[in-house]
Amino acid sequence: LACLNMGCAPDVFGFYGLVFASFSIVCLGSVVWAHHMFTVGLDVKTAVFFSSVTMVIGVPTGIKVFTWLYMLLNSNVNKSDPIFLWVVSFIIFFTFGGVTGIVLSAS
Repeated sequence: LACLNMGCAPDVFGFYGLVFASFSIVCLGSVVWAHHMFTVGLDVKTAVFFSSVTMVIGVPTGIKVFTWLYMLLNSNVNKSDPIFLWVVSFIIFFTFGGVTGIVLSAS
């Protein structure tokens, strides 16, 4: 969400929290590839492993979403600008997709 020019606070919802969450998603994302194969019929142990890692990836993703919201609310962007509406829509759709992914990992 580099569309908005915002400063970051030095706490968990700041720059380093966003960098840590992004790096964690990259590392975990290289492990969770098999969660796209849930209809194939994986072995039980394999399915449990990939379901667990898919649930764990929700933690850094949640940190990213809350960081985006924190930066958005503390920015001085006009709330009627089209870019603000685009960013809010992106966050809503991204969150909806993440929630459905967590639900699918529990099945």
